[in-house]
Amino acid sequence: MSEKIVSANGIEICTESFGNPANPAVLLIMGAMCSMVYWDEEFCQQIADTGKFVIRYDNRDVGRSTTYEPGTSNYTVEEMADDAVGILDAYQIDKAHLFGMSLGGMIAQVAAVKYPQRVLTITLLASSIFGSDNNNRELPPMDERILAYHANGATLDWSDHDAVAKYLVAGSSLLCGSKHAFEEERAYKQVRAEIKRANNLLSMFNHALLVGDEFYEGKMKECNMAALVIHGTEDTVLPFEHALALRDELPNSSLVILEGTGHENHSDDWDRIITAFSKHTFV
Repeated sequence: MSEKIVSANGIEICTESFGNPANPAVLLIMGAMCSMVYWDEEFCQQIADTGKFVIRYDNRDVGRSTTYEPGTSNYTVEEMADDAVGILDAYQIDKAHLFGMSLGGMIAQVAAVKYPQRVLTITLLASSIFGSDNNNRELPPMDERILAYHANGATLDWSDHDAVAKYLVAGSSLLCGSKHAFEEERAYKQVRAEIKRANNLLSMFNHALLVGDEFYEGKMKECNMAALVIHGTEDTVLPFEHALALRDELPNSSLVILEGTGHENHSDDWDRIITAFSKHTFV
């Protein structure tokens, strides 16, 4: 693996690659408020071992990429899609498979619509349709227990790294489905890396200020490239109905159902996820 900072779309983005650059490229796009460390090194390497060149990266406002003052809104999801394509430019990659989780899946959708010539396939893990009409689709909202828990973040001493780690790990445990045992040791490893690497940890909350975009409402129906939707039946952030809506919206899509899985990329599911992804991206 090899980490490097690239300049793209007017900002600096921290990236890391795995595998042979001569192989077909995969860009892993993480969800809101999480840096690339949540794509575990082992997960990235296992994808690379299937014959892919894998890149993970820090979105704006997380990790070692450009950050902004906490509580400010400086960009859109569309600009985050521009960032993704900018990374391909920096690596001199013409086309790539995009694999996004949660918000990362929405970024992948926008990139697929805006830059279809740069995207081979999209894979959407624990994600939803990007647009502005989800209320009219009557898709269920995030579980209120998660919102109530994270309201406590306002009173947390963010200079106390042990307390922050405990808070973030406990928050992650709320996302684990009943099929799996919560991987507490793995979560602490990720969170401690997140705290250590962050240019400004509190900037991650700027992702909560991102909103839908009317321009992209209905555009996913025009996205004809192969799309793989992977979703847990016990997702409490984006409940399973969001996966069904994605499958119905994307004309060339397939759905892999993870029974008893929550809003997570649990290591117990890696074999199934990577096998499905490998078949989806076989060329």
